[in-house]
Amino acid sequence: MIDKQLLDMLLCPETHTPLAEADAAFLAKLNHAISAGKIKNRGGDLVAKPIPAGLVRRAADLLYPVVDDIPVLLVDEAICLEQLDG
Repeated sequence: MIDKQLLDMLLCPETHTPLAEADAAFLAKLNHAISAGKIKNRGGDLVAKPIPAGLVRRAADLLYPVVDDIPVLLVDEAICLEQLDG
């Protein structure tokens, strides 16, 4: 869990919109798709490891992974969530 004060300061580096923590049910769905080999990051790399936590931007279209309690706010590491619809 990310500290509330830190979360209030974090913004999407692409759109500068607020981010919110992804809930457990959403992460379970995402990790199921990752284990099936269906998820790529915006850099085009297949995501091979489960995502323990993530930050979703306001439009709910992109997730930034949180690894070892550190938000990875790199646009190429972000995951487009429209991949979950297909």
